[in-house]
Amino acid sequence: MGLTDKLDKLKLKSSSENGENDAKNTYGDNSDDIDEVDSEGQNILLSIIAQLRPGMDLSKITLPTFILEKKSMLERITNFFQIPYLLIEANNTKDPLDRFVKMLKWYLASWHIAPKAVKKPLNPVLGEVFSCYWDDLPGNSTAYYLAEQTSHHPPKSSYFYISPEEKIRVDGVVIPKSRFLGNSSAAIMEGWGYVTLGRWDSEVYVMNQPNVYCRGILFGKMKMELGDHMYVKCEKTGIEADIEFKTKGFISGTYDAIEGVIKNSKTSENLYQITGKWNEVMYIKDIKTGKKEVLYDTTKSKKNKPKVRPLEEQWDFESRKLWKPTVDGLAQRNHELATNEKSKVENDQREKAKKRLEDGVEFHPKFFREVNENDVGVRDLEYILYKQFDLSDKPEHLRERLFTVAPIVPGQKFDEKFHYPAFKKPADN
Repeated sequence: MGLTDKLDKLKLKSSSENGENDAKNTYGDNSDDIDEVDSEGQNILLSIIAQLRPGMDLSKITLPTFILEKKSMLERITNFFQIPYLLIEANNTKDPLDRFVKMLKWYLASWHIAPKAVKKPLNPVLGEVFSCYWDDLPGNSTAYYLAEQTSHHPPKSSYFYISPEEKIRVDGVVIPKSRFLGNSSAAIMEGWGYVTLGRWDSEVYVMNQPNVYCRGILFGKMKMELGDHMYVKCEKTGIEADIEFKTKGFISGTYDAIEGVIKNSKTSENLYQITGKWNEVMYIKDIKTGKKEVLYDTTKSKKNKPKVRPLEEQWDFESRKLWKPTVDGLAQRNHELATNEKSKVENDQREKAKKRLEDGVEFHPKFFREVNENDVGVRDLEYILYKQFDLSDKPEHLRERLFTVAPIVPGQKFDEKFHYPAFKKPADN
């Protein structure tokens, strides 16, 4: 039996009772916390690993579905916005240094929102879209999110977030580049996020991401680690943070530790020291006074999950509708079904790419455009939402303008108004 046949027949053991219960699971449940690798799955995974060479790009390798999270990368990015009260608290802080500390706290707090088992989000297909909203944020505020897969090789997930009442806007791109490292795999997370606080004269915070490592592929227990440096910078104030996510050494060290500093780049003065664990308790120490206190305790997190339109209102290329058959298979732990359904989506992607090549047309995103010389300070994004927003505008006007871009809230559907051909660029206005 060949490797492809083995993958197609992969189905982990579970009782019919468990299967029936798991079929009822929906996005955002706790089933992703289960480590589902049994001996058959491990053997198939090892047969894949045997073909790899250190440093090899993993993007062309089909991995078993038991390590897949039940959501697309476009949706996983919303983890950054599921503790909104921290972001709103930062936005309502007058002192620039205190505001920076709280912005850093919000960003660091978001990393622990992830499956406990080693799970990888579904790779979005080119042109895939995910939108969602929050209508119950502190202070009766709202927020909206729109993301699109703007490139397939290399994969680039572009996203946009806005809270009209709070005058907060976030533009970003996630570019994961996978590598095989022997007993580990790495997702080198390129791309930057730009958080604009309109309430503070469009103050901008630029931030990147730590890299993601999956340990124990060949031997030992599989575990996910975050590693390397994460930076958060505010050019206007000159305050910046350098946080190192420490990976455990072979002999010494501990898992999930962080260590870093907040400094004034204009004076080169170190102001605060950050320590602790990114998925437990993080501490902040005032270097001048020596006072140390809890920055954030992840065990006290109150998550606010995003809401989406009903499936019947969604376009075929929206994440939840596109991947629903695959996710249903994962929820039932029917990995043969999940593998087959995932293959259907990927084969359709290949056919569309072949058709564009034959027709001599280029793919252009529906909702994001390429960054140009007029887009000051965001050139690292490559793509930005084509619609322009003035954060000084009234909340209702910002909301209405966003709703002309794409369907986001219930009652909105994709129709001719939103169906731009893949090779046509929407007007920039």
